[in-house]
Amino acid sequence: MQKNETAVIEITDIGVNGEGIGKIDGYTLFVKDAVIGDKVEVKVMKAKKNYGYARLMRVIEPSADRVEPRCAFARKCGGCQIQEMSYERQLAFKEQKVRGNLERLGGFEREMLDQVMEPIRGMDNPFGYRNKAQFPFGTDKEGNPVTGFYAGRTHDIIANTDCALGVPVNQEILEIILDFMKAEGVPAYDEKTGKGLIRHVLIRYGFTTKEIMVCLVLNGRKVPGVEGLVKKLTAIDGMTSISISPNTRQTNVIMGDAYEVLWGQGFITDYIGNVRYQISPLSFYQVNPVQTEKLYSQALEYADLKGGETVWDLYCGIGTISLFLAEKAGQVYGVEIVPQAIDDARKNAEINGITNAEFFVGKAEEVLPEYYEDYARQHGGEKARADVIVVDPPRKGCDQALLETIVKMAPGRVVYVSCDSATLARDLKYLCGEGYVLEKVRPVDMFPETVHVETVVRLQRKHT
Repeated sequence: MQKNETAVIEITDIGVNGEGIGKIDGYTLFVKDAVIGDKVEVKVMKAKKNYGYARLMRVIEPSADRVEPRCAFARKCGGCQIQEMSYERQLAFKEQKVRGNLERLGGFEREMLDQVMEPIRGMDNPFGYRNKAQFPFGTDKEGNPVTGFYAGRTHDIIANTDCALGVPVNQEILEIILDFMKAEGVPAYDEKTGKGLIRHVLIRYGFTTKEIMVCLVLNGRKVPGVEGLVKKLTAIDGMTSISISPNTRQTNVIMGDAYEVLWGQGFITDYIGNVRYQISPLSFYQVNPVQTEKLYSQALEYADLKGGETVWDLYCGIGTISLFLAEKAGQVYGVEIVPQAIDDARKNAEINGITNAEFFVGKAEEVLPEYYEDYARQHGGEKARADVIVVDPPRKGCDQALLETIVKMAPGRVVYVSCDSATLARDLKYLCGEGYVLEKVRPVDMFPETVHVETVVRLQRKHT
């Protein structure tokens, strides 16, 4: 196949990024927005030796798994990759994605995975689940401010204030801000020139408390006439926090390093289970509260705590998992590199009256090895111990030094919460080569309509 050639193919598989896969005369084509079972006409956009990428031109015969997307911008927008796939098929795809990576990259046998994998935990309603959204601002061809989400693999804004994954109040807030910008002549930021003021707007919503936060990310430090904007926003029921976060750097990082409260308080609160959390504009907090409770409950179940255990929670954020664990453990130690997150974690422990959780600032791959070595020096060579270690690392997975220290500390159980099943498979391969057995695996669908999936794993140390 050559670039710009057209072909009719049947989609027989799904790639890890949600693209449909079909073949013509043995040549593989990846087609965004195509679903298994579709018969489609495609145009080749990029041709490699053995495979290529094609654009979906039209669906000739739709798959039984194809559905009408709820959002009119689903194909253009980079936020949802698989909204045109039935939710049941999305869940099957995500289960297979995790299984495939464990088999291919982790080296785990298919028969063994049949025994340890549990069914994915999905949602009853896979829309309107996000408690946080960050909307970029720009300018259309007529010079009007616009907001929405970026088109796939670009920084071109698809103008849309009504995202199907967000909460309904987002639209009202965004329309107020856009009207204010037009009325006051406040310019949106231009990435190419570095000029303009409003870069992004962060909106957080407490699903339990109904509290709302709005934070304007600025290419500057003040918004002209901001008092009028604040007045309109505070009329919204539940508005709790309005702030600004200056970010004058030419960077793709959204938030600035700090924030200033314009009205109300600098945080909102919300609950996961019985635990109350205080969330600032800079806090990391899972965006899907319904599924987060399932995710953390699964981690707690796999930790199998009896009441007296010493637990380390690595990459602990604002203490979300740590405080869940503390309700059942003897002592919990949390580690997180972001100082503001540790401040939040300590406040959250205090808010909930939890006294058996202690938090450390630093890289998990540095804090735990240093603790291990210091403990040995202070205790005549005695090894530091942990009954359970929980890790919830970023997409890149765990650092090798951290994995080595986990093995040295020899906890009876390791609970691994992963947002990337490829790096999860790599890390499990190492740990299972160093004395651990893979006992349980359960995917959790934290991000319906997208290709992303979280996974919770239980590892048990072999008896020696």
